[in-house]
Amino acid sequence: MSLEIRLRAQRAHLSAGNKVALAIQYSLALTRFLDDGRLCMSNAAKRALRCVAVGRKNWTFAGSYEGGRRAAAIYTLIETAKLCDVNPQAWLTDVLARLPDHPARRIDELLRWNWKQVHQMMAAA
Repeated sequence: MSLEIRLRAQRAHLSAGNKVALAIQYSLALTRFLDDGRLCMSNAAKRALRCVAVGRKNWTFAGSYEGGRRAAAIYTLIETAKLCDVNPQAWLTDVLARLPDHPARRIDELLRWNWKQVHQMMAAA
């Protein structure tokens, strides 16, 4: 019997909040990376997902399905800004202030990687 099958069988007998069940769930998630050598679970990816696990209980209070979707969109914006080595708060503050008057044809200037280049050039000048 494979380890994955045994873990799934044991997991079925445990409550959701059980610490052993949580460890088994984490192990099962890792099996995907073992099955496909092209996939890589880096520490950066694990750190980015940690806020999702921590925030899971707060999602109950998102208010609605659409509220949850908006929260997911904000999480995505913040985490991709971090991956681009951009301060998410500075970027979002600047972009949200400029967005109403910004020409649609130049919207690419507000993307995280382009925003960072413009601000680096302004700081160097």
